[in-house]
Amino acid sequence: MLELEHGFRVVDTHIEVEPDERRRPRGIGDPEQIQREMHQAGIVEALVFPGEREEGYLRVNNAVARIAVDRPFTAFARIAGVRTPSVGTGALLRNVARSRSDHHTSPEDIEQYAYEDRFEGFVIDPTVDGLPDSDVLSALESVDRPLLTYGGREFPPAVIEETLLAYEIPVIVAHCGGYPLDEELTDEMIDLLSSYESCYVDTSFVRFRHQLERAIMEHPDRVLFGSGAPAAHPNVAIMEILTLDVPEDSMRKVFWKNAARVVEVFDYR
Repeated sequence: MLELEHGFRVVDTHIEVEPDERRRPRGIGDPEQIQREMHQAGIVEALVFPGEREEGYLRVNNAVARIAVDRPFTAFARIAGVRTPSVGTGALLRNVARSRSDHHTSPEDIEQYAYEDRFEGFVIDPTVDGLPDSDVLSALESVDRPLLTYGGREFPPAVIEETLLAYEIPVIVAHCGGYPLDEELTDEMIDLLSSYESCYVDTSFVRFRHQLERAIMEHPDRVLFGSGAPAAHPNVAIMEILTLDVPEDSMRKVFWKNAARVVEVFDYR
């Protein structure tokens, strides 16, 4: 595979790691392969987290943390919530009647993850994992660690605003809020950046050149590079950024400096 030479320090804020090789699609995505492809693409460090689970995330989070040892990986703990990711009277009534089960993340879990050295932040896909309740969101606010969430048609910017952005939590919205390939939602998410200083977006699976350029030009401090590996090859994701018509300094922010502002450990490695 061709190794890219681009002269930028690159941190990848969106890589899913699957510790269980039986769950890997077509054998893609073992840690060694991911690390090798990162090197080929010129990526020096990556934020990694596990794929979805129905039984909770304690075991798989611990497995990802072990994988990160002695590798250029920074582990985020994946969490699960009890609420449905929607707004309105019907959703409010349904959520009031729900209570946490053993596999749902508790405020105590958040504090434990935050004060361990193994995890630098959290990940949640509300359409799969549910949304945290108010006690868990308050705990996330208290520990002041970044939260990566999946935006898209089932968790659009308006719902992100009414739920997660109502708290003082550094929130990174994956796929610029428009997955899969929804230009209107992507534009809405970019608009939302003007109102929330603690909100960021990553570039994983964003295939719209105009929207990427707009986000970087209007909010150069809020866009983080994410490859979406192993589903997408890091070389391809980096080339999509390198070919944009944006200033070199802004590109440098996207590739590294913005990630270092949100995830402190990236500023020292």
